[in-house]
Amino acid sequence: MRRAVGAVCVVVALVTTPAIAQEVKLLQKYNDWAAYMSEGSPKVCFAVSQPRDSSPKNVRRGPIYFYVSHYPSDKITGEISVKMGYPLAAGSKVTVTIGNDKFELFTKDEGAFLEKPEDEAKLIGALKAGSSMSVQGRSARGTNTTDTYSLSGTTDAIDRITKECSG
Repeated sequence: MRRAVGAVCVVVALVTTPAIAQEVKLLQKYNDWAAYMSEGSPKVCFAVSQPRDSSPKNVRRGPIYFYVSHYPSDKITGEISVKMGYPLAAGSKVTVTIGNDKFELFTKDEGAFLEKPEDEAKLIGALKAGSSMSVQGRSARGTNTTDTYSLSGTTDAIDRITKECSG
């Protein structure tokens, strides 16, 4: 869990902070997903997307991202994390739905994470096989949100980070 929480903070900082943005390299954009690699050490690769639609519309939120990350120095591949753009309700769960598959993620601050590595492989399989995904969460203020993502480009983006961060 500590790796996941720290990872989201690092990735968001690298992608969104202009002063250190040169430390992350866009490998390629694949439709609605993109593949990135850190240029520093330790090497980190991640596939990322933002939702095509979010509801309710009248809720102010920060940036929203869904990540699949590889940390080769720690032998971690396919770590799933979501940045919801708001503080999540304490003890709440985030639900990811792809077709008939549902995954429950635990929450910490603005992030949501899978607990078991075997669930990450199942979720990655669903990402590659699906066409859209919804992510539902509840803010610390009690607002329920739903984010809808396109999965177009997911397979190519994940395959690219796997190639770049293998070994």
